[in-house]
Amino acid sequence: MCWSATADLWAGLGIGAVGLVSVASVRRAGDAPLAALPLLLGAHQVVEAVVWNAGGGAGPATLAWAVIALPLLPVWVPVGVLTAARPADRRRLLVPLAAGLATAGVLAYRLAARPVTAEIRGHTLGYVVDLPHAAPLLVGYLLATVGALLLARDRILRLLGLLTGAGAIVCALLWSAEFVSTWCALAAVASLVILAWVRSRA
Repeated sequence: MCWSATADLWAGLGIGAVGLVSVASVRRAGDAPLAALPLLLGAHQVVEAVVWNAGGGAGPATLAWAVIALPLLPVWVPVGVLTAARPADRRRLLVPLAAGLATAGVLAYRLAARPVTAEIRGHTLGYVVDLPHAAPLLVGYLLATVGALLLARDRILRLLGLLTGAGAIVCALLWSAEFVSTWCALAAVASLVILAWVRSRA
């Protein structure tokens, strides 16, 4: 998610620190899952630093990275948006949650059935996962993550949805060109927006 082990490590520690402040600022129990998302994103960066230092491969760090990125995030985000929402708004948020659960189920099965490998490609890490029907899985993933945020009534969460959607496109283009990985920058911006959201709810 970053361009080197050092960048991943420092980004992870910084994002994790934002996550600690975010969780400490929570005043409503339902906000806690979304407030804790930066902690998960920070841990993800630190795990990838271990993958870099291992030279890629198919070790435990690679699998841990894939578990967070693939089946965990499309469930965590819609659950967080749902628990933070007002009861009257929750029905429509069941759609991204259902998409996330279905997508995560398929992704978890593939991770259990096939090995995941990572390889260093210049200033990026490439992860190889055997995913048939990748297009529907991508749609389900985006509906669960970006879609849940866009469907929220909260102005800051909708802004977060727009930022993550646009940022993901830019990061994916740079990553696919094997130019440089900038996902850590997107994670940092998202974490700061989540902190602002938590403080606006206090």
